[in-house]
Amino acid sequence: MIREKGLTERSEMKSEADAVDCDMEVHPWEPFIPDNAKVLIMGTFPPKSHRWSMDFYYPNRSNDFWKVMGIIFYDNPTALYDVEKRSYRLEMIKELLCREGIAMNDTGYKVRRLRGNASDKFLEIVEPVDLARLLGMMPDCNTVATTGEKAAAVVASITGTIVPKTGEYVDTFYAPADRQLRIWRLPSTSRAYPLAPEKKAAFYRRMFDDVRNFGGKI
Repeated sequence: MIREKGLTERSEMKSEADAVDCDMEVHPWEPFIPDNAKVLIMGTFPPKSHRWSMDFYYPNRSNDFWKVMGIIFYDNPTALYDVEKRSYRLEMIKELLCREGIAMNDTGYKVRRLRGNASDKFLEIVEPVDLARLLGMMPDCNTVATTGEKAAAVVASITGTIVPKTGEYVDTFYAPADRQLRIWRLPSTSRAYPLAPEKKAAFYRRMFDDVRNFGGKI
């Protein structure tokens, strides 16, 4: 069973936000939470919908995230992408996440784009995600992995921790979720981050290996 829910009032809040401030955006998707979730991967916020090639996390074809996952789990950077349809294989992606116990959400719930683009540099986080509530839906999750500097800074602010260097982590007891957390900062999968997908994958693989060593599914 998969829970793509948890913040049931989102549609109502989105309507209210649009009425108050047309520049405000509310996150378009519910968290994706497999029942066996052991790790929560968190980016910042999706790009505008005209850049989507699927209705799910990391929908932009120019982003390396699903290439990184393809390299790690299939030894093939295009395993999760349908070249002919120019779209991601969404069902295959969800099967992978469920099999490996990977939950997905972003750190921004309400945001403003100060320059109208997808750049984290010009993204104002008006309201961050309710991390404690998210973790409450994942009793076996003790690892949070952020994809980039902005997401790492938001999680650090929520948890009262330092922002680790890229490829490193901090351990903390997060009282609102009543658990010990290991918080990783991983490289951004944006093409703007100057690192080859294979090298990015090495950072992510290390995190997944760490989850395995601590008894996780991955």
